[in-house]
Amino acid sequence: MGLRDFFDRIEPNFVKGGKYEKYFPIYEMVESFLYTPKTVTTAAPHARSYIDMKRIMTYVVLATIPAILVGLYNVGFQANSAIAGGLEPSGWRAAILTALGHGYDPTSVLGNMLHGLMYFLPIYITTLVVGGIWEVIFATVRGHEVNEGFLVTSMLYALIMPATAPLWQVALGISFGVVIGKEVFGGTGKNFLNPALTGRAFLYFAYPAQMSGETIWTAVDGFSGATTLAVSASEGYQQLATYGVTWWDAFLGFIPGSIGEVSTLACFIGLAFLMITKIANWRLVVGCMAGMIAFSGLLNIIGSDSNPMFAMPWYWHMVTGGFAFGLAFMVTEPVSASHTNLGRYIYGALIGFMVVMIRVINPAFPEGMMLAILFGNVFAPLIDYFVVQANIKRRARRNV
Repeated sequence: MGLRDFFDRIEPNFVKGGKYEKYFPIYEMVESFLYTPKTVTTAAPHARSYIDMKRIMTYVVLATIPAILVGLYNVGFQANSAIAGGLEPSGWRAAILTALGHGYDPTSVLGNMLHGLMYFLPIYITTLVVGGIWEVIFATVRGHEVNEGFLVTSMLYALIMPATAPLWQVALGISFGVVIGKEVFGGTGKNFLNPALTGRAFLYFAYPAQMSGETIWTAVDGFSGATTLAVSASEGYQQLATYGVTWWDAFLGFIPGSIGEVSTLACFIGLAFLMITKIANWRLVVGCMAGMIAFSGLLNIIGSDSNPMFAMPWYWHMVTGGFAFGLAFMVTEPVSASHTNLGRYIYGALIGFMVVMIRVINPAFPEGMMLAILFGNVFAPLIDYFVVQANIKRRARRNV
C-alpha cells in the first residue's frame, strides 16, 4: 500500500462526522505538505492558475537559499576569525567541531559553513517547533487548515535573528509574532503586520541587551565589534575602511550582522527569483528604492557638521543593515503591503523614506529597516483606502 492510499484510507476518520474530526487541520497539514490538494477548481466562474498558496510559500523559501548559504558561511567565518585572533572556543559547538576533526580555520569553507550551521539550526528548529505548535493550536480551535505561510515566517524570523540569541528568547519572540502579529487578527491573509518582524521588534524592545550592541554579532564569547551602521553613525561611513570594511565586503556579505541579512548580493538574487516568478511585485521594489535614494540624496545635499550619517550615500544605505533583506522578503510580502498599484509605489517609497529618516535622524536606532517596514504595514490599508477613493471620485467626474 502506497502513502497516497494510506492517506485516502484514514481520511474518513478526520472529515466531518469522523472519529478524529477535531484533528482534521493536522491531517490536512501533513497531507497537503506531501501532495497537491485535491480540492481544486476546474470550471468557470473560478479563476484557474498553477499558482497556489503552497507554491507561493515554497518559492519564497527557495528564494532565501542564497541568503542562508552566505549567512551560514559568514557566521562561521566571523567566529573562526575571532578564534584565530586569540579567543578560546567553548560550549557544545566546540566539542562537536573537535569530535568531527574540524578546526577553526577561517580560510576553510566547509569549516565555516559547519560552524555557522551549528548556530543557525538550533534557532530555526526552535522557531519551527514553537511557532508550529501555536499554528496547530489556533487551526484546531478554529477548525481551519494549517496554513503554509508559517514556513516562510519561520525562515525569515530565523534569518533576522543574531546567531547568539538565547533559544528561550527565540521561542518567546516567535510566539509573540505568530499570536499577536497574526493569529489575533484571524490568521494568514488577515494580519496587517509582518509576523516575523513583529516578533523581532518585540525582542528588540523587551531585551535590547541581547538584541543590539557590539557583542552579539560575532558568535564567540568575549568578542566585541561595532557594526557598519554603528561606525557610520559615530564616525562616518568613510571610516569603515579603517576597520577593514569595504563596500564590496558589505555587498557580498563578509561583515558581522544577523544570519541572513549580511549579503546584499544574496538577497538580490532571491529578489530577482521572486520577481521573475511574479511572487514579488516590482512596484514595491521601485517605490522603496526610489524613496531611499531620493531622501538620502537630499540629506547628502543638506549636510550636517554634527551628524556624519547625513553624508552616507544611497549605495551604502543599500548594503548596510537589513535594507536588502527587508526589501527582498518583507517589503514585497503581499499580505501586509498595499494592494493597489499606485498604493504599492507610495507604500514602498514610505518605507524607503522612513529607513533613512530613522537611521540618520534618530541616533538611538541606527538600523531602521525593521521599524520602517512595520510603520509601512500600519499605513498600508490607509494608503489603499485613499487610492481607491481617488479612483472612485475620478470615475464619478468622468461619468457626469
